[in-house]
Amino acid sequence: MTEILKTGIIQQHKSADKEQNRQRLAAEVRRLAAEGARLIVNQELHDSLYFCQTENVDLCSLAEPIPGEGTAFYSALAAETGTVLVCSLFERRAAGLYHNTAVVFDADGSIAGRYRKMHIPDDPAYYEKFYFTPGDMGFEPIDTSVGRLGVLVCWDQWYPEAARLMALAGAQILIYPTAIGTESSDSPEEQERQQQAWITVQRGHAIANGLPVVSVNRCGHEADPSGATGGITFWGSSFVAGPQGEFLFQAPSQGECSAVVDIDMARSEQVRRWWPFLRDRRIDAYGDLTRRFRD
Repeated sequence: MTEILKTGIIQQHKSADKEQNRQRLAAEVRRLAAEGARLIVNQELHDSLYFCQTENVDLCSLAEPIPGEGTAFYSALAAETGTVLVCSLFERRAAGLYHNTAVVFDADGSIAGRYRKMHIPDDPAYYEKFYFTPGDMGFEPIDTSVGRLGVLVCWDQWYPEAARLMALAGAQILIYPTAIGTESSDSPEEQERQQQAWITVQRGHAIANGLPVVSVNRCGHEADPSGATGGITFWGSSFVAGPQGEFLFQAPSQGECSAVVDIDMARSEQVRRWWPFLRDRRIDAYGDLTRRFRD
């Protein structure tokens, strides 16, 4: 595997026009590929607005089968640019059965694998349980021409168990397509605490597992169609961290941003020698982790 992995990230705002969203994203993929990117990571549900601010059955029509129209578009784009693409799609598995699914395309355009979001939130302005069935594919890395990718999605990023299981299954990098921001009723102080917590917990996953982390978030304001809230201002701040949690790149909190970041994939080996957390785990004493709570 290439030691220096040139990784592209694309932080964008979105509109209600799916075709426009796809073409704008494709233009950035082509630009980053021309700059040498071999892996390109996109944000969560990048083909549409973040529709989970309301509960509306008609919005389920945004979902597409896999394979389908969306995968055909991104498959062709991956093959055209010779890049490994991490995409995030609203999957129609069957009538009334939908998933929030990351699909990884290898550099030849083939589908290398997919991951269905396991942890599904249900908070004001994030009514995802209404739309998404929890994933049933487990925490399995996806093998590609640039390495084994531990792809998770958004709310999964708060759970150390998910990152650990990906690491234990041999993931060489942790990847989080994301759509997260601030809801208008939160105070500025609370908004800042939440944003910093989001960054910190993922840097912690990098440190605890000795792996690079790539987290790509959307940006911009999206109105609440119901008018019940002031909508969501997505806080951008996409970043790449090394295996000691060090920032390799951080995007601004406002505005679009695309970049190619060099990740030294060989560094994890040395970091894990210095900090042998996997060696020192007390696997004989962790049985209670499978319980909801110890009453």
